[in-house]
Amino acid sequence: MIEKIINIFRVPELRKRVLFTIGILIVFRIGAHIPTPGIDVVALHAYFVQHASGLLNLIDMFSGGALLRFTVFALGVMPYISASIIMQLLTVAIPYLEKLSKEGDAGRKKINQYSRYLTVLVCIVQSFGLSAWMKSMYAPNGAPVVPDPGLGFTLMTILTLTTGTILLMWMGERITESGIGNGVSLIIFAGIVARVPASVMELVVKVKMGEFNPVFLLVVGALFMGIVAFIIIIEQGQRRIPVQYAQRIMGRRVYGAQTTHIPLKINPSGVMPIIFASAIILFPGQIASFLGNKIPFFNYIALLLAPDSVGYMVLYSILIIFFTYFYTAIVFNPKDLAENMRKFGGFIPGIRPGQNTSEYIERTLNRILIPGSISLAFVAIFPSIVNVWLGIPSQFAQLMGGTSLLIMVGVDLDTMKQIESHLVMRHYDGFLKKGKLKGRWL
Repeated sequence: MIEKIINIFRVPELRKRVLFTIGILIVFRIGAHIPTPGIDVVALHAYFVQHASGLLNLIDMFSGGALLRFTVFALGVMPYISASIIMQLLTVAIPYLEKLSKEGDAGRKKINQYSRYLTVLVCIVQSFGLSAWMKSMYAPNGAPVVPDPGLGFTLMTILTLTTGTILLMWMGERITESGIGNGVSLIIFAGIVARVPASVMELVVKVKMGEFNPVFLLVVGALFMGIVAFIIIIEQGQRRIPVQYAQRIMGRRVYGAQTTHIPLKINPSGVMPIIFASAIILFPGQIASFLGNKIPFFNYIALLLAPDSVGYMVLYSILIIFFTYFYTAIVFNPKDLAENMRKFGGFIPGIRPGQNTSEYIERTLNRILIPGSISLAFVAIFPSIVNVWLGIPSQFAQLMGGTSLLIMVGVDLDTMKQIESHLVMRHYDGFLKKGKLKGRWL
């Protein structure tokens, strides 16, 4: 493996791309520690030590810890991701956007431009809400988090956080264009990985204090390796539907018959179902915690949806399975696929082209989504299982499944795929001795 890493730096273009990516990620980590002007950092830390919640920890994970420190990158790239998801949903609902999405590269560029405009709007709204929230915060000793609240602080916060997110979006695009891997995904990846050393040290300290047996630490390591292998199987697994193309004439060229396949992923929606389900299941709990003192019924709701409770796990799993089917239905259209196959003379052996092909693909996809969605739900609730049953600290448990581990494994596979292609193209050995590393199909 050391020789494989050395080969990366032997290829001039690949070396330049890798170093450029590392440089951008270093800038991101530096910015994640620069606080927003007008904030009392000590009072802010004291407040979050006492009031940190599941929703805040989820959002903070995507910003690499910048939210709870309220730095210039506090919003992270989540506004851009939210805007992109909204544009995907609007593409299905608005005919004009649907037409743009079918116009090739020019249409995609136009939709990306709209996504950037929407990102700015989302940033302004979210930063305004965060500024108002910061003004209402007080440390346990009574010290205000914002010593000088006013219009100036609000405008400065909106300007700073919006600029920080736009800068992150630009940095992500630069990594995609001039670096290696998907830029936005790598920024999220770097933010999650930055939490790993502190989580591991917390577990080691508990072992030294006698709270955990050293053998137990080995069991935790084995569980971690097992869940990583399980996620790789989910991410790489696919059902291949054979497709044959008859001989056809295009212009003066004659194309012979060929056989290919349609790769249907076991988990075509990635981490999106977990993100949607997390956002929905955490909000009722937050509202219930705020209104529980005034309306006793909400105390029951807060207890039912408490993180790591059985009711929470069951409802969370059901939401993930639902959103797996929902999101896949939005981003994958069997009718368009069947129509494109028919136009180019392709057909599935034993299935008539057109409507029958569309129904066959949809039926096959629905069947493979059953184990895919259940596996995704298991990965999502695995941190809660190890936290409750094994007593593993919550911060480390979050790295043993859920959104964080799915993102880390998925981004790692994508990046390794790109590095592999550069090495093999220049006649160097890749990461695998046999076969090729297959990246995720998005």
